[in-house]
Amino acid sequence: MIDEHVLILVLALLLDRLIGDPHWLWSHVPHPVVVFGKAISFFDRKLNLKRLTASTRRRNGVVAILLLLVASIVAGSVLHVFLSIFGWFGIMVEALLVAIFLAQKSLADHVNDVSNALRSDGLAGGRIAVSRIVGRDPETLDEAGVCRAAIESLAENFSDGVVAPALWYAVFGLPGLFMYKMLNTADSMIGHKSETYFDFGWAAARLDDIANWPAARLSILLIAVGALAKNGIAALSNTIRVAMRDGGLHRSPNSGRPEAAMAGALDIQLAGPRVYGGETVREPMINGAGRDVATVSDVEAGVMIFYSACDMLAFTAFVLFLVLL
Repeated sequence: MIDEHVLILVLALLLDRLIGDPHWLWSHVPHPVVVFGKAISFFDRKLNLKRLTASTRRRNGVVAILLLLVASIVAGSVLHVFLSIFGWFGIMVEALLVAIFLAQKSLADHVNDVSNALRSDGLAGGRIAVSRIVGRDPETLDEAGVCRAAIESLAENFSDGVVAPALWYAVFGLPGLFMYKMLNTADSMIGHKSETYFDFGWAAARLDDIANWPAARLSILLIAVGALAKNGIAALSNTIRVAMRDGGLHRSPNSGRPEAAMAGALDIQLAGPRVYGGETVREPMINGAGRDVATVSDVEAGVMIFYSACDMLAFTAFVLFLVLL
């Protein structure tokens, strides 16, 4: 069964790389992640009531995320069994479905939009473009800050938008992919440490950390290969060295790994103090010995490294399929 999953993953990675996210389709039908979001919002409205005690909200959050994960596993299992009836046609449909949950082309396109906006419209355009992919206050960013934000988003989302869903699908098929995307969506919606979600989203945030742990570490190796392809053996060495040394400086147990790898690959500083919703989040600088001013050229180089890392992921999946075959 796992060999079929890996074959479908290879097809899905190729489809996503070529086609990306078909926006015309989602203007007619809801994106699966939107459906997941509505299910999460339902439990949020029903179980995360302000009049409840903190312990009750935390318990309700555990119940909610477990029910959501079970529902996503069941949905994935039923859909896979249904598609398996149709042989190769079902395989192609499943590959298209898996591609929907990957973010290679769409992520690169969004980051390229930032560099293009900076080149054509200056800082104002760059701030608008980067605000579409990061949560920090764009008006607090200078041009170097816009570039750093775009690169950080590229690295972090490579892990949880490409590597993690690919890994979960390769091992567990559609049930694993649906479960991961439900969990990842829940973390983005209710997993932050605000007063409203500190307790209700606690379980979603902790489980998401666990689910992303393997992909975050695998991302280091993939980014290192991308750095090798772009800048040679010295960049590969620096990527791994910085990732091993500084990957734990980030407040997230996972996001810092691919960000540190990309900082080493480009030899620039990332992270550090940032402003979200008017509040400054103070964190150590990743790769403090690197260049302190990120440029538009760094953003473009980061996309090239990202694409090389995606190529390596697809090649690894193909080799694994041949071995299993």
